[in-house]
Amino acid sequence: MASRGRRGGAPAPEDEPRREERAEQQAPALQGPVIPPPPPVDYGVFMQGLVQAMQMQAHTQAALQAQFEAQDGAIEIAWDEFVRLFRAKFVPEHIQDRME
Repeated sequence: MASRGRRGGAPAPEDEPRREERAEQQAPALQGPVIPPPPPVDYGVFMQGLVQAMQMQAHTQAALQAQFEAQDGAIEIAWDEFVRLFRAKFVPEHIQDRME
């Protein structure tokens, strides 16, 4: 059984042109202005801003929750008033007495 591949050793002469072709196919190095590295980050200022944003979010959420709870009570009162008026107008009195 003849082996087609080679094990170790020096490269075959036919391998040399392939390496040169690969080198030519590689993209040339980009040439242009060199961009400076980004400025250093002051993590103290970053964390302070993050804490401030989180506090503002918590405050806003608490205000919205309080507003929602106040409106929820108003909706219940409005519904009770609607039911009372509906019964007074559309339900006969003798049936109203049995409903309560």
